[in-house]
Amino acid sequence: MLKKYILLLLLTLLVGTSVKDVYASGGQRNGTAGAQELLIPVGARGLALSGSYIAGLSGLETIFYNPAGLGAMHSSAEAMFSHMSYIADIGISYAAVAVKFEGFGAIAFNVKTMDFGDIPVTTVQNPEGTGSTFSPTYVTIGVTYSNALTDRVRVGVTANFISEKIMRTSASGTSFSAGVQYHGMAGVEGLQMGVVIKNFGPQMKFDGPDLLRYATDEEGLRGRQFYKIDAASFELPTQLELGLAYEKSFAEEFKGLFSASFSNNNFLNDEYKFGGEISYNNLFFVRGGYTYTKEGVDDKDEQLFGPTFGAGLVLNTGIDITVDYAYRAANYFDANHAITVKLGF
Repeated sequence: MLKKYILLLLLTLLVGTSVKDVYASGGQRNGTAGAQELLIPVGARGLALSGSYIAGLSGLETIFYNPAGLGAMHSSAEAMFSHMSYIADIGISYAAVAVKFEGFGAIAFNVKTMDFGDIPVTTVQNPEGTGSTFSPTYVTIGVTYSNALTDRVRVGVTANFISEKIMRTSASGTSFSAGVQYHGMAGVEGLQMGVVIKNFGPQMKFDGPDLLRYATDEEGLRGRQFYKIDAASFELPTQLELGLAYEKSFAEEFKGLFSASFSNNNFLNDEYKFGGEISYNNLFFVRGGYTYTKEGVDDKDEQLFGPTFGAGLVLNTGIDITVDYAYRAANYFDANHAITVKLGF
């Protein structure tokens, strides 16, 4: 028991010591971070709630939003598959598996990939294309550990390996996320609180033979030879999120959920997220959400994404089968569509 509370204390200190750095620079360095694939949401339920439900989301889908929720998975094992049509015809595929061990906690492994399609190769001599194509390879592989310290407190940690490759130039790195969920806040049944810090880790840097260039010195003494471009390193898109949620049953078979969260971003404007869900007999769900950006946005058209909507269906056939769908409106691009299938054993 002492070890569990020491772990909770360490996570609290980790979040607390990070608050100063995150709040000090939020919104002041917009667009200067890399590894933006870490910010792309996965899981249709979380997306339909606009990412607001960090306080109580549970099971495999919670890995992206708050890893603490993995410890509340209802099955002894879960598998999840998800696909989203993202902006600019980019496809996001995600797969994860988790196992829960009595007295130890839950461990999960996940893989997220991006499909950019075939992109024409262009050069200075052939601006219309050389006839060849390439496709960037962006892969994120993660491992998550989560445990319930008490019947009300859950903690979780995720470590990600990040790989980005564009032709013969690549970058790799690691990121970490840590979160806490607390249920029954202030003694109110159904009131939940969550805190999570995401995507902190060392800087990344691109390198590879495609950064080599032919050049000739001005005096012509050294002749024509290779020079290498030294790419600048870049930071990860660190975030701190605080969330509240309230869940209550009514009319016996119906349950309502309202969630809200505040996201302070190191390299983006701060966001306020809101979501709601109504369920019937824990079998059918209808959801909606919205993200409001406060700082630096004078025109609503500057926000890339709009409201979110979704629905879910749970089938109990010996194996718990959950199918979720989410829609997210987008400016300038086609709307995002996500579908998720989750299996509980």
